[in-house]
Amino acid sequence: MFETTPHAAAEAMAPTPGATWDAEASKARAAMVARLVESGDLSPGPVADALLMLPRQRLMPQAYVRRSAPDETPPRWDLLDWSHPEHRPELLGVLHSGDGVAVQHDGEPLLNRRAGGRSGGAMTAMSSVMGMTARLLDELDLRPGQRVLDVGTGAGVTCAVACLVAGDADVVSIDCDDRVTEGAAAHLAALGLRPTVVTGDGERGRPERAPYDRVLVSFAVPRVPVAPVEQLAPQGVLLATVGTSSPSWPGLAVITKTDAGVVQAELRAAESGHRAGWGRDRLSLSAAFREQISAGGGVATRGHRPPPEAEARGMWLALDHLHPGLVRAFGAPGLQIGSPACGSWVRVSLEGDGTCTVTSSGPRAIWEEIEETAARWQAAGEPALYRLEFASDGTQWASAGHGGNRLSWQLTDHRPDRTRDAR
Repeated sequence: MFETTPHAAAEAMAPTPGATWDAEASKARAAMVARLVESGDLSPGPVADALLMLPRQRLMPQAYVRRSAPDETPPRWDLLDWSHPEHRPELLGVLHSGDGVAVQHDGEPLLNRRAGGRSGGAMTAMSSVMGMTARLLDELDLRPGQRVLDVGTGAGVTCAVACLVAGDADVVSIDCDDRVTEGAAAHLAALGLRPTVVTGDGERGRPERAPYDRVLVSFAVPRVPVAPVEQLAPQGVLLATVGTSSPSWPGLAVITKTDAGVVQAELRAAESGHRAGWGRDRLSLSAAFREQISAGGGVATRGHRPPPEAEARGMWLALDHLHPGLVRAFGAPGLQIGSPACGSWVRVSLEGDGTCTVTSSGPRAIWEEIEETAARWQAAGEPALYRLEFASDGTQWASAGHGGNRLSWQLTDHRPDRTRDAR
């Protein structure tokens, strides 16, 4: 590998004289960054400058757009290709909308693909939602000369930004899919960026290039991977989404290491986070199940105290870990939660007198789980973040409060039917 100078990278990313579509892409990119700044997801600074500089249409010259309804089977997609002029208007919108961008179908190679339709299967690699990516990159506080480990290469956006800010000589990106790493390395090289892109188990880190000043894990994990923590340099920072198989209530693990090598960690309840990697358990609510929750007849009881608001994310994070297997139907009126494993559900409607009516169905007592967790969360001081404790026996615990009011759970590979270990 060799280091590419920032000047060389800038030349590689510069639009070709008279390239109308590159100029249109530059406008779309500027508008996307402006939206991120306006929404508070991105601060003016090195990351914003890098995103303004990074031509997404060259990093992701092909991307998928879904043509079928969300629950239609089999699903249908079209692969758009920047080399096809007729695809460029739509592809510009896809790449700069701020939404996640699908770049791989059913584990296919990312290079030398035929544009056009795909049916069935699933998307197996994505570029994450830009608001979340921007927030995490900002929090990493990237600086020139830092050694950066990007765990989960995907489309290469995080890696590219790290290269532009820190310099590519000390940036390492790792992904378990050799077709993903091959494609990302080629697209990065076309931009004049030459990080070390390798195929392997990201949860083992990359000890050959350690220690790292910054580590970002770009997929959700059930517990903090130990190896990348051990590979942190003094004053290093690691960020990772920690969650169960449910996408509803993610947590952000923030790991730092002091000058003396002492690890300090916390788990923050977050509004959004990475999804679990392809092949891991990932829960969702089908359209039919959502309709059942919304209109089903269940057993109704009145006069309940309303549950904590959705913004009380610390409570819902605790619920997700203490009682895994639940998914919330965000966007539905009131509170609607289902358990895909057993078909249980709960629907909560607020009444004019300040109480709520709870309608539930199925063998699982979801409302009682919510009430029990809310009471424990309130007794612990209504925390929005939890201490992360790494025990000598290898277990990991999230906790808040003290003594009899302590609220804690062990970070494990949760599955809906698994016995939970909580104290």
